Amino acid sequence: MEEVIHARGHENVTAEHASTFEVTTDDYLTPAGDCILAIEADRAPADFDPDFVAACRDADATITVTLEADGHTESVTGRGDPALEFTNERSAVGRTSDYVDDRTIVNSAEFAAEGFDRDLVAALSDGAEATVTITVE
Repeated sequence: MEEVIHARGHENVTAEHASTFEVTTDDYLTPAGDCILAIEADRAPADFDPDFVAACRDADATITVTLEADGHTESVTGRGDPALEFTNERSAVGRTSDYVDDRTIVNSAEFAAEGFDRDLVAALSDGAEATVTITVE
């Protein structure tokens, strides 16, 4: 199963955060948002299909987030958690930790924002259109 989010980069995308990465529906990004990879997302976790959410709530689920922009692609894999809510209406957050809140879409991610390919990050900081595909197995 998969969910797809369309968003875009922003000049303030730096992808320097060490423990999270985020895609937001907000239409702005301040320099402090060093975990944010893309803005103006057309969907948020609250919009995801209930069957997809249920699959992600399996502790044995493998969740992969793939970000594509301007010919560059990066995937990061983590795991599901029974506590995942998928209720936030603004932001989808991947975490390297086990912390869960209403924005969390994946835990124990292999890496955070700082681990994303720098060519991909450069494209996002140039404002490239982005496609975020979240799959669960």
